[in-house]
Parts: sequence; C-alpha cells; structure tokens
Amino acid sequence: MLKDGKILIGKGDTEAFILPGMANRHGLISGATGTGKTITLKVMAESFSEMGVPVFLADVKGDLAGCVKAGNIDAIEKRLTSLGIDAADFPMKSFPVRFWDVFGEGGHPVRTTVSDMGATLLARLLGLSEAQTGVLAIVFRLADDKGWLLTDVKDLRAMVAYATDHAGELLSEYGNITRQSAGAVQRALLQLEDAGGDIFFGEPEIDIRDWMQTDENGRGYINIFHCAKLFRSPLLYSTFMLWLLAELFEELPEEGDLEKPKLVFFFDEAHLLFNGAPKALRDNIEQVVKLIRSKGVGVYFITQQPSDVPDPILAQLGNRVQHALRAYTPTELKAVRAAAQTFRENPAFDTEDAIMALGTGEAVVSFLDEKGRPTIAERVTILPPQSAMGTIDDERRTAEIEADDLYGKYEEPVDDESAYELVNADRLEDERKAAEAKQAAEEAKAREQEEKERAKEAAKKEKEREKAAKEKAKKKNARKKNSSLGKVASSTMHSIGRELGRTLFRGILNILKK
Repeated sequence: MLKDGKILIGKGDTEAFILPGMANRHGLISGATGTGKTITLKVMAESFSEMGVPVFLADVKGDLAGCVKAGNIDAIEKRLTSLGIDAADFPMKSFPVRFWDVFGEGGHPVRTTVSDMGATLLARLLGLSEAQTGVLAIVFRLADDKGWLLTDVKDLRAMVAYATDHAGELLSEYGNITRQSAGAVQRALLQLEDAGGDIFFGEPEIDIRDWMQTDENGRGYINIFHCAKLFRSPLLYSTFMLWLLAELFEELPEEGDLEKPKLVFFFDEAHLLFNGAPKALRDNIEQVVKLIRSKGVGVYFITQQPSDVPDPILAQLGNRVQHALRAYTPTELKAVRAAAQTFRENPAFDTEDAIMALGTGEAVVSFLDEKGRPTIAERVTILPPQSAMGTIDDERRTAEIEADDLYGKYEEPVDDESAYELVNADRLEDERKAAEAKQAAEEAKAREQEEKERAKEAAKKEKEREKAAKEKAKKKNARKKNSSLGKVASSTMHSIGRELGRTLFRGILNILKK
C-alpha cells in the first residue's frame, strides 16, 4: 500500500515504510514456514506495481496468482481493524499480471539458448567435475570461434561430438579433450533431456524488456513465474533463477541512483541458489548483487533462515523483514540469535525474544532511511494484500494468458539453423570429401591395375611375337637347309646321271665296235 509516496509494509508502535529511492538496495524476507512470508511478498509486489515499478516473482507454491483479481474485504477486515485502518481507505483491487512458465503450461514459455546460459551455470546444472567442466568450456569457446550458435541441447550434444572427433586438431589451440570427459558430458546431457530439463533451451528466447512494462494506468506489471513444476527439480529451479539474475545484469544499462527501481526481483526459496554452488559461482553472484542496484534493479531473497544466504551477499540486503523463528534445539536457538544480531537494537524490546514470540503475519523489520542507514528494529503487523489471496482456476489463468498482448510471441518454438545443422553439414562435407578421396584412390588403383594388365598383356604378346619369330626363323633355316641338301642331291644325281650316261654310251659303242 502506498502512503505519501512510500511503501507501507506494516504498523506497530510506528509505521514501517520502504522508501522508493532505497528499494533497489535489496532486501530479505525470512521466517519459518507458515509465518507470513508470502503475504509480505504480495504486499510488497502490489505496492511496487502501484508505484509503477514492474515486479518479477517466483510462484513456487502456486498461490500468488490471486494478484490478478480483487481481494475480499470481509477476509481482511479484522486485520485492518487491528491496524487501525478504515476499510474505506483500503480498497480491494486487482493488479496487472503476466504469467510465465518454463513449461508453457501456466504462462508464456520462458526460454533461453544454451549459449546464453553459459558454461559455468550449465556445468552446475549438469553436476560436472572440474575436468568435465573444462571440456564444456572448450566446447563453448570453439562454438564461439566458429560462430555456431548453441540454441538447444541437441546443438550442444552435436558440438561435444564434433570436438571429440577433432580432438587431435584442436589440442594445440584449445587443450586436451579426453573421450572419457566428453562422454561424461554427453551422458549428463542425456539425463537432463530425460528429466525434461532441456525444455527451456531454445528460441524464441525471453526478452527481459517484456518484464519491465507498465499498463495503461501506469502500474507496473507483476510478472508471476509459475514454477510449481520446475521446483520439483531444485537444481534446475535455482540454476534458472541464477541465469535470470545474470541476464538482467548483462542486459540492463547503468542508471545510477534512481528515484525508484526499474524492476524488483523476488527469489523465493533463496537457499537453493547457493546449495552446492562452487566458490567461483558464489563470487559471481555476490558481484552481481553488489552492482545490479546501479542498473535500477532491486533483489529480494525469501528464505527461512538469514543464514541460508552467504554473509557477503547478506551484507548487501539493506531492507529486512524477519518473521517468526522457532527454537527447539540449541542449533535453532543459535540461528535465532544470529538473525537478531543482524538488526539494530531497539531499547524497547529484546529482538531475539521478539523473533521467537512473533505470531503469523507479524515481523521484526528494519528498512533503510533516506541516507541509506538501517533503522532500528521495529515489531510490526504486516498489512494484508489488496488482491485476492490464493490461486485461480485453470480457466481464468488461460483466459488471462490469451488476453495478454504478448500472447503468441513466445508460444511457438523456433528451430533455426544452429550448431546441430552446421556440425552435420560439416560432417557431411567431411564424408563427401572422404568418399571422393576413396573413390579417387579406387580409380587410381583401378588405373594402376589396368596398366599392369596392359603391360602384362603386352609382354605376353611380345613374348608370343618373339616365339613366333623364332619359330619362323627356325622354319626358314630348316627350309634353307633342305634347299641346300636338295641342291647337293640334285647336283650329285646330275653327276651320277652324267657318269651313268657316259658309261652306258661307252658300252653301246663298244658293242657297236664289235
């Protein structure tokens, strides 16, 4: 509720306000289950919206959708009376709401690309070892150098396979890519797909400017991120929320100190953001939280214990709302004491005792004053919301989604050319070149074999010619010999004939002479 341009959160001995100019100094809403954290969250979100500041909040339990319709005055009349507020001065109203959902069931789909998620967050999501994270970092760098966009999980799987196949070529420039580590990354990606965790990787990716709009009356939209289903995988939920924070930091320009935030971001179940996060990632979150306020963004963490948030980040949260904590064990008592010590002491009461004695809807609060100093602890009763408490039915939710100006912008996924297609094209080109090389080698071998056959045939023919020539020469020599013998025989016979003739002639003459 706005009062004199300030956000009235609750009333006790004094009224507790958040100053618009200090709202981007971040905050913490903590307390045990069932003590009223969700109501405080709604009161803040409604007040920021009324001020013209868009809000993004995670709806883990599915009970924030009631912001879209006016509340019932009868349900809160008793609370208003206890606060000394006239019902006429506290109108019930609805607020401009946009619904979002990674799975596209309870709101507009929320997607990002694998490239935008980055290797660090994705490695956390996949639970990779240091060596496997190194391989993933090489894959991302290789994709960047080639200009191949990693849009969805199939792109990343194709890229890991490509890097593995070309590990030898990449070694000198990128480092070693072992098949064991690459195989582990591929198995982790398959598990992510089987768990449905790849659903938010793709296009069209979310444009964060769509979270930073106001309606025709100048009220900021309350962007409700429906994540009851996503929350079933705490690691998936926390990684996605960390990506959203990083995306805001990367995309928004520097603004300096503003009269009011450009956007207020609420992280429910904040302890999940830090569970299992490596030191490098925690340091990165700390840096983002420190610097993002200069971009006009206020970040509010909602969790059970202040100790759920690392001390360096806790130190950045200037606006505090501490709901009741119960202490049944020494460890729990220590946690209460630690929570109490984060407040400036109020001489009117003991903060530690007050935190344990708080009822539902009550809180110990401390907000920053106009000079950025935390005020002393105040015990207050939190105002009720002006919109309806609880959720809405599916029919109303669907009607709200389809009536939204953004309906149709994100509903249908787009699968343009990216690393998967380019890797396959590269593989097909390699296969084509390999086939051509193989064919050329086979043709060369065939030509070589053909030449050998021709040479063999020629040698055979030459041998046959030589043999024939020899045979011919032999026959010729035989004919010459026969011819010589014939001549000799003929000459002999001729001589014999002449001698015989002479003898006969002489015989005949001798007879005649007698």
